[in-house]
Amino acid sequence: MLLSLAIWVPILAGLLALATGGDRNAPLQRQIALAGAIAGFLVTLPLYTGFDLRNPGMQFVEHRAWIPQFNVFYTLGVDGISMLFILLNAFTTVLVVIAGWSVIQQRVAQYMGAFLLMSGLLNGVFCALDGLLFYVFFEATLIPMFVIIGVWGGANRVYAALKFFLYTLFGSLLMLVALLYLYNKSGGSFAIRDWWKLPLPLAAQLWLFFGLLFAFAVKVPMWPVHTWLPDAHVEAPTGGSVVLAAIMLKLGAYGFVRFTLPILPDASRELAWLMIALSLIAVVYIGLVALVQTDMKKLIAYSSISHMGFVTLGFFIFNSYGIEGALIQMISHGFISAAMFLCVGVMYDRMYTRNIADYGGVVNTMPKFAAFMMLFAMANCGLPATSGFVGEFMVIMGTIKVSFWLAFAAATTLVFGAAYTLWMYKRVIFGAIGNEEVAKLKDLNSREFLVLGLLAIAVLFMGIYPLPFTEVMHASVNDLLRHMALPKF
Repeated sequence: MLLSLAIWVPILAGLLALATGGDRNAPLQRQIALAGAIAGFLVTLPLYTGFDLRNPGMQFVEHRAWIPQFNVFYTLGVDGISMLFILLNAFTTVLVVIAGWSVIQQRVAQYMGAFLLMSGLLNGVFCALDGLLFYVFFEATLIPMFVIIGVWGGANRVYAALKFFLYTLFGSLLMLVALLYLYNKSGGSFAIRDWWKLPLPLAAQLWLFFGLLFAFAVKVPMWPVHTWLPDAHVEAPTGGSVVLAAIMLKLGAYGFVRFTLPILPDASRELAWLMIALSLIAVVYIGLVALVQTDMKKLIAYSSISHMGFVTLGFFIFNSYGIEGALIQMISHGFISAAMFLCVGVMYDRMYTRNIADYGGVVNTMPKFAAFMMLFAMANCGLPATSGFVGEFMVIMGTIKVSFWLAFAAATTLVFGAAYTLWMYKRVIFGAIGNEEVAKLKDLNSREFLVLGLLAIAVLFMGIYPLPFTEVMHASVNDLLRHMALPKF
């Protein structure tokens, strides 16, 4: 019942907000959205407090008939791999609603409703145990994000929204073909855990691997199918960028660990070299691309691609350090990327520009904001005692057990990350006041301070004391490695 509540509470709240009419009821719509987001977060907390750390299997399982004549069931469940993403999504939704409280003045109900609907659909992706149910939720998340970018985005919002939609839709159609093949081979079952047991020949696994790869690689996004992301981020409103970076990018990586690794273990080993190569290109090359960006949002977008390269690298080195580190990196990146985009949003709401050259000396007029952004910038660099360090360190530790040189190449992201993040921070925040517009800036209001303060607590807590995050996933990761017949370190 808890998982159904996590899905349907925000969806119903979103529909209720939409039903309240036009902008004349904007205060009521905001209150409904906030109440729905908080309720959606509160119903996810028992998933953590009631979680059995020693049980590697699915917990809080729900099983109901949906389309029984085709063996399609409404089956939900979470394990140590998926549970934290539901909490991250629910937490992020609350922040997005608060962040857009006074910024969005037109179509308030539609804006808040879209985020609440997407929150419920994203939770559905993370807890679906039926292949067709997973596909429905996976595809449905495109619709509210398409609307968010296309309606509240920037000047080129239609182009960015269409590019985002077409890239992700094409990959998903190939995934549907792979899922239908698995359904047929399993004797007419869409149960994902049944697919884990299929004795598939290597040739079939390789074809299925590429079918799933296109869907998940576009979502991550991996190089070279990453070009939609900078456009989507630049044109999306701040809340859209936050959810896109913090949650939606995780769908592809989650697909690898939920489908590709357990269902196609032989193909995963056979093509690990390809995945490692693509991951390292993302880490190194995209890090260099980020160095030359002049738009803050585009720089953070490329930074996200580079950091997500660490995630796919960790999955395909096949040891517990790597996989757990990749999962931790996904959670950490959710906090940090959300914080960085919110920081850009705070400045954009005041000056309506994202160009680095238009700023300078912001610390003189916004000292509280500068302190928060310094913390998030350091976390983006992977500074120890911040969440950004934990996952990257674990992945490097896992990689060095496989190859020193692979670990060395991966570790370059610590150098490049520091270079592009601190270069941006120095030019925007430090120095003398750059122009009259910067001189007129006002520091954080209470709403902005609350949102950035909550993220700062999350970043520091995870960096200083990561055990509550790692202990949840340990049993499930080891069970995955046992299933793949691979050694643990």
